[in-house]
Parts: sequence; C-alpha cells; structure tokens
Amino acid sequence: MATFFSKLKSGLQKTNRAIAEVFTGKQIDEALYAELETALLMSDAGVAATEQLLTDLKARVKATKASDSLQVKALLIDAMTDLLAPLQGKLVLACQPTVMMVAGVNGAGKTTSIGKLTWHFANQGASVLLAAADTFRAAAREQLAVWADRNQLGSSKVEIISQENADPSSVCFDAVMAGKARGLKTQNPCLVIADTAGRLPTQAHLMAELTKIKRVIQKADATAPHEVILVLDGNTGQNALAQLKAFDAAIGVTGVIITKLDGTAKGGVLAAIALLPNAPRVYFIGVGEALEDLQAFDAREFSEALFS
Repeated sequence: MATFFSKLKSGLQKTNRAIAEVFTGKQIDEALYAELETALLMSDAGVAATEQLLTDLKARVKATKASDSLQVKALLIDAMTDLLAPLQGKLVLACQPTVMMVAGVNGAGKTTSIGKLTWHFANQGASVLLAAADTFRAAAREQLAVWADRNQLGSSKVEIISQENADPSSVCFDAVMAGKARGLKTQNPCLVIADTAGRLPTQAHLMAELTKIKRVIQKADATAPHEVILVLDGNTGQNALAQLKAFDAAIGVTGVIITKLDGTAKGGVLAAIALLPNAPRVYFIGVGEALEDLQAFDAREFSEALFS
C-alpha cells in the first residue's frame, strides 16, 4: 500500500519535474538560478516568495560552499521548509464543543474534506455533529449523510443536523446548541462542523450569508466559531491566494485545507501563502479520494516531495 509521502511525491510530480530538470548536471551559476526562478514562478510560488527563496538559497550555497547541483537542491529543500514552517500547525479540539465553520468555492472539495475531517476526529474518539448548512445545493445534505453513516466508528458518534428548506444560519444555530448539550453529557471531545454553501468571493450576497452564519453561531456560543477553515483547490494556483484573501476579509480564516494536490503543476502556491500577513495555518493537504488521503500538513515532508 502506498504511503502518504509517496502519494504526495507522485501527486506533485508535475511541479517537481520542471524544478528537477534545473538540477540535472548543471553548474552552480547564474544560469542555474535563472532557470530555477522560472520553474518556481511556473509552480505559482509567486514573485515575492521566489525572490526570497533564491536569496536564501544563494546565502546557504555561499555559507556551505556547496559544489554540485544536488547539494544545492538539498539546500533548496531546507530553504522551502523554513519558509513553510510557520504554516504548519495541529488542529486540536480545545473547546467543548469545538465549533468549526468550513467554507470554499464550489468544486474545491469542501464537503468531501468535511467527511474526511469527520473520519480523522472520529478515529480519535470525538463525537461529531455535522451541520448541513449548504442549503443552496440540493445534494449537499445527502452527501453529508453518506459521510455521517460511513464515519460511525467504535464509541464515536456522528450525527447530522439539517432542516428542510431552512435558513443556513438557523441550521448552524441548532447544531451548536445540540453540540453544547452533547458536550455536557460526554467526556469525549465534541466537534460541530458547519458545511456552508460553496460560493465565489465575487458573489456579494452569498459572502454576506457567510458573515451572517458566523454571527448567528456566535449567538449560540459567544466564543465560536473556534476555527474558520477554508478549503482550497491546489490546482487553482494564484487564484487560491485571491480566494484566501477574500474569504479572510469576510469571515476571518484561521486555517486552510488544500485539496487535489495529486496531479497539480501549481504546488508552489504554498510558498506564496506563507508570505501573506498573518497567514493562516495549513492544517491538512489532500492527494486523493480515500479517507486517509487527507493528512496533516508537514513543511519538511511537503518540501521534500516538491523538490526531491
């Protein structure tokens, strides 16, 4: 069975291939750095992150007196790891219940990621309530119900809170109240996940609906939502950066899940995210459809998969 690292490395092959060619039997000179600059830009690392990585890499090469391209590539992995390290963070259930609001554009893999998050935390013994607040999409509630059934594990309990033709905010309010009641009755961690409607950040009325959902959640629990997670499609590159900025301005994103990294040529976008002011943590990355294909983000592992 393939390990997650092998799947990640395979998934990032399109990004990796262009960068790997830079280090094939090349001398360490300005031509190599110029080719590397082009490859990083093509991977959607962005101008600022590319410049920072090259400046850092040149300093490391000089300090270590690296004499061949393989050594330079190892130093590039170190430089990327250091750049991405602030994005790494563990998603913990620190409240009872922990209320998590999940957002993203249509097609990013939001509801599927919620199903995998449910599996992740149910495996750790958590009790999970899924709020079917994506009332704009007819199949969303049914999709969540399938995930709820699939994730009934041992002593863990997964339930779905939904209402026919309901206001999304009302569904989330009910789910948080139910989570608070359940949290008082169990010693197991309790998690409430609100699945909000997919939307483009240019859709002002739908973005306003998101801010309303957040306000209503706070009426049920003044400390909530404890996490606001944005799901980004890894194939969208710099567009993912624009989405992150827009959603953050509307609802205050605390963490990111990056999906569909299998087969993308734009894996460098994480470097661009790392340079954002107050960049949110990248909690999970996904490289496939299986439940275990969503794993916690590790800066060193990602950098090695990207460049090795």
